[in-house]
Amino acid sequence: ARCTLLNNDCWRELESGARALLGTMALRALGRVWSSRRAVPSVAQGAATRVLSTESPALTQVYGGLKDQDRIFTNIYGEKDWRLKEAEMRGDWNRTKDIMWMGPDWMVDEIKASGLRGRGGAGFPSGLKWSFMPKNTDGRPSFLVVNADESEPGTCKDREIMRKDPHKLVEGCLLAGYAMRARAAYIYIRGEYFNEAVVLDEAIHEAYAAGYLGKNACGSGYDFDVYVHRGAGAYICGEETALIESLEGKQGKPRLKPPFPANVGVFGCPTTVTNVETIAVAPTIFRRGASWFASFGRKNNSGTKLFGISGHVNNPIVVEEEMSITLQELLEKHCGGVRGGWSNLQAVIPGGSSVPVMDETACQDALMDFDGLKDLGSALGTAAVTVFDKSVDMVGAIRRLAHFYRHESCGQCTPCREGTGW
Repeated sequence: ARCTLLNNDCWRELESGARALLGTMALRALGRVWSSRRAVPSVAQGAATRVLSTESPALTQVYGGLKDQDRIFTNIYGEKDWRLKEAEMRGDWNRTKDIMWMGPDWMVDEIKASGLRGRGGAGFPSGLKWSFMPKNTDGRPSFLVVNADESEPGTCKDREIMRKDPHKLVEGCLLAGYAMRARAAYIYIRGEYFNEAVVLDEAIHEAYAAGYLGKNACGSGYDFDVYVHRGAGAYICGEETALIESLEGKQGKPRLKPPFPANVGVFGCPTTVTNVETIAVAPTIFRRGASWFASFGRKNNSGTKLFGISGHVNNPIVVEEEMSITLQELLEKHCGGVRGGWSNLQAVIPGGSSVPVMDETACQDALMDFDGLKDLGSALGTAAVTVFDKSVDMVGAIRRLAHFYRHESCGQCTPCREGTGW
């Protein structure tokens, strides 16, 4: 029996998000898992009720079409107030003490089980990174540093979090810091992000006033502080060791490793440096469970993701979607497609200006996740998608990007300083 998976746009009589055609008969989706398109149930049961002797082939799993109730960043467009009262109504700071009382080991294990990988570019498993922090103190305090130095051309997702949903980041700092046994968090924010720094400062002040930060944070018996540190506009300070140098008041140039920040970081103390989005999703993972987050996307590419889409699309946007959605669906569903139609597409930079460019052929079946883009010779990076139509001089565009990196280089690395042979 032939089985076809369909969208629900034209099937108003069915309540769920996806369904199948078995021959010419519609099969109603079986529960929420199906409608979210994360696990496809066997059609053999449906076939058996119709006395069919043949066995249906397995359906191809598809990704994307994230439902509103599954979104983590519910105020990414600023439709509601970002301040504490409205944030609490959206679920922020809800039973935070109960999460902390589950213990640091449980929290790290939950992040590991969720499959969360760093959202800042490298995609390193977050739970593993958190576990690197020493469990037994040698007298030195531990610190969490949040890298909000978002300076790469085309990348603007973290800015939207800090502007519109700052309490997710502030609460995430407390929970992640507690899981790593840190005593304080430093949010290192790009110098040009003046408005974002003002909003963050106010959100942190609200959290202190409510007893969520400071002494006995959230009534948990744990003391934790959060500070905002503004950078001076250097792109190189997005590199974690250069960021640490700048945070200490030194010239922002990368350190040689080892020692690694988990052993010798800011002020010579154990430090974890991580991305804004990575920290901001943590509270929701703890509340909804690791299995909920892991149910989105392909294996080793779990969760939802903020995509910042710009360039030659009809509606540039920052949007949260399921990992492993196809590039074409992402552009057509949320951006109104490529200007002039898909046939007018020339190339795409899928993860920020530092990742390799994909041509139109590679874009056809590209899956927007770590492994899918790696297989195509590119990378997910920061998920800053830049679209180029056929009017663009690609050589000129790449030349401008190369000029940016040359200008922002610290001069320590030979390829940046001397150039390359290709």
